[in-house]
Amino acid sequence: MSTNLAVALPPGPVRKPPASEGQYNWITGGIDVAPEQLELPLPPVDDAILPADGSVILLATENGSQLFVSGFGLFIGKKSERVVVRQGKSVCAQVPMMRLQEIVVASRGVSFSSDLVEELCERGIRIACLTSSGKPFALLTSPMLTATVETRRAQFAAYQNERGAELCRWIVAGKLHNQEKLLRYFAKSREGERKDALEKGAAALRRLRRAALAADGSTPDEVRGEVMGVEGTGGRLYWQQIGNMLPDELGFEGRSHQGATDGVNAALNYGYGILTAHVWGAVMNAGLEPFAGFLHVDRSGKPSLVLDLMEEFRQPVVDRAIFSWLNKGGILTLQKGMLDAASKENVASRVLMRLVATEQHRGKQHQVRSIVQMQARLAASAVRGLRPYRSFSFKW
Repeated sequence: MSTNLAVALPPGPVRKPPASEGQYNWITGGIDVAPEQLELPLPPVDDAILPADGSVILLATENGSQLFVSGFGLFIGKKSERVVVRQGKSVCAQVPMMRLQEIVVASRGVSFSSDLVEELCERGIRIACLTSSGKPFALLTSPMLTATVETRRAQFAAYQNERGAELCRWIVAGKLHNQEKLLRYFAKSREGERKDALEKGAAALRRLRRAALAADGSTPDEVRGEVMGVEGTGGRLYWQQIGNMLPDELGFEGRSHQGATDGVNAALNYGYGILTAHVWGAVMNAGLEPFAGFLHVDRSGKPSLVLDLMEEFRQPVVDRAIFSWLNKGGILTLQKGMLDAASKENVASRVLMRLVATEQHRGKQHQVRSIVQMQARLAASAVRGLRPYRSFSFKW
């Protein structure tokens, strides 16, 4: 037996409603009103709208941009092909997604939508979240970027062989080399005793670099003590010269990693936090395990490999940006032991600009952030025995 199903239509001609009224429902005979949509005045597709108060900063390059968001009560969402930042119901910033490579959330009280996270993951755009002191506490990215197993197995195995030992040597050698080059960079603009002192310090760092590369041992555990001793000696030389070079009124008396009581150390810690988030993303993109390092020892919650690979980038990215600005009259202000909003903005913008600056590497010009990714992928090749690791050397 067959059953015929029919839908009773309302009598009389069917009236097609205007688009503004909604859509005709053939089942009920009524008009379904579309839910209210957020109406935004969209600028041309390639343009960005930013607030004047500096709460949203866009560092744009021809290959992509970084969006820096800092301000309590801000909400980051998406509208069509754009990232939209709102303060309450007011739109304060809009940026096309096709121009973004990263979003940095740099203060408390910033929220974002799950729709935005999904869209960014599909596009390969990551979100880095920083504490008020600049330390990264979250990195949101697609889990498929770390789906490679072979590289991680080789990374764990390298801790027991010469590949890991060679990485330790070159990590320290790269840091010492870039410390040397930065001292020579600042010596160029000085004269007399100050210039001589910087060049003398640079020459000592060059000798220490050779000592790091000559360290004996066939595993990271065997070479670590020697190369860390060389690194410590180099650090004391380097920071002594930096302290003599900076203006006295800044009150810099040496490097303090935690509990900084002066503006210079607070700025360095904040800048290194931004760099850490970027290197962390590069490590994950390369299929490496962030918490399994070679030079830095294992400890719960310590991203040892991230700290390893960022050593060679501290000087060209953070130190150069901050010290150059301070030597030209830059002002740092502390509030309750931390940088105030204006100081954070100055430090962050300069560090991010260094990341998008170009440097010579492997015979070509690349943005520094691209070089960070290249070095992470080189480390992945090194632990697999495909290519030897060589640290990045910036041109001074």
